[in-house]
Amino acid sequence: MTVILSLLFVLAYVAIALEHPLKVNKSASALLGAGLLWTVYALAAGDTARVNAELGESLMGTAQIVFFLIAAMAIVEVVDAHDGFEVLTAMIKTQRLSTLMWLVGFFTFFLSAILDNLTTTIVMVSLMKRLLAEREDRLSFAGVIVIAANAGGAWTPIGDVTTTMLWIGGQITTMAIIQGVFLASIVNLLVPLAIAAWIMGDRPVVAPPRLAEKDTLATTPWERSVVLVLGLSVLVLVPVFKSTTHLPPFLGILLGLGVLWAVADLMHRRKEDSQKQHLTLVSALARIDMGSIVFFIGILLAVSVLEHSHILGALAHWLDETVGRLDLIVMVIGLASAVVDNVPLVAASMGMYDLAQYPPDSFLWEFMAYCAGTGGSILIIGSAAGVAAMGLERIDFVWYLRKVSALALAGYLAGAMVYLAQYHLTA
Repeated sequence: MTVILSLLFVLAYVAIALEHPLKVNKSASALLGAGLLWTVYALAAGDTARVNAELGESLMGTAQIVFFLIAAMAIVEVVDAHDGFEVLTAMIKTQRLSTLMWLVGFFTFFLSAILDNLTTTIVMVSLMKRLLAEREDRLSFAGVIVIAANAGGAWTPIGDVTTTMLWIGGQITTMAIIQGVFLASIVNLLVPLAIAAWIMGDRPVVAPPRLAEKDTLATTPWERSVVLVLGLSVLVLVPVFKSTTHLPPFLGILLGLGVLWAVADLMHRRKEDSQKQHLTLVSALARIDMGSIVFFIGILLAVSVLEHSHILGALAHWLDETVGRLDLIVMVIGLASAVVDNVPLVAASMGMYDLAQYPPDSFLWEFMAYCAGTGGSILIIGSAAGVAAMGLERIDFVWYLRKVSALALAGYLAGAMVYLAQYHLTA
């Protein structure tokens, strides 16, 4: 059974990694893998009651992550529909490319910590199209945005889906991950940002011709500000809700989504349906990337089979005996996330190592959050942020490899060294 399950998972993983050459959506591969793995496991185990209990346990953990992601995505879509991000991006004004790059880098870093790296990348890359006329400049900024978004998402529980998984799974807590990983994450940004800004030199910003303002359905400044402040407040207060009530984070963000929904409906109650339809939560829910949600469901359920069948435990034991050093194991996992999706890597790691042996906020989980969150920047295909930037600006894989990968790798290694030094000095 172990060989068959391992082979099925590897095949599903290869299909996910080769999504574009195969022309098969990775969500389909993840669902196929999950379904086949559970089917084989149930038939081989021969204990229906135990398998169903294990499936229920896995489903409960998966549902918590999925509910959280759906609510977070809906909140971001509502803010975007109200042009709320215009309030933030309007603050970025300068005439030098190097200064603009510093502003964009830090802005992306901190915005990603509040929203998430994927959404922040989409917002910032879209903004660059309005600020920069030269395509080569936009590509350079897109590379820095990917690095900054992934670095910013690694040090908060809501900034990256892998950190969210660790947070909901109980491997990390809010204040501990912020205190433990912030310094490494900021170094991960500063090293490539300083090099990229130095390369830009004193070149001026060449802005594109101004386009006409949005149509008459645009929101008022007051509506944008209210929705932006309320949406960001909901996201920021979710960790406070969890620590105060000790209830799962998904319940806190669903509560916040309900508040935002009610406020938005009351705000637009006097408008005609044609004027407010695109501003409603119902419309926002329709714009959510459900393909990504389904992918998370499939991959998390697939990995859970390997956990219940003790394959992940055996893999962890083999790594401990072969590699020996935990810091090297985690760094290799981070580098691997540049090639393959970091969601299954982190999900597998959560199943490989027991919380009884590695309690919450221990070295393993904090370093895992940093490495898996930032290692994906090394290749354009290694993170959701990179894939989004690739699609928005049609970034060539080889161009990114030549121009950005070395910068991202330097930042990754520098941040890792800072985290290790910080850990040994404070342990």
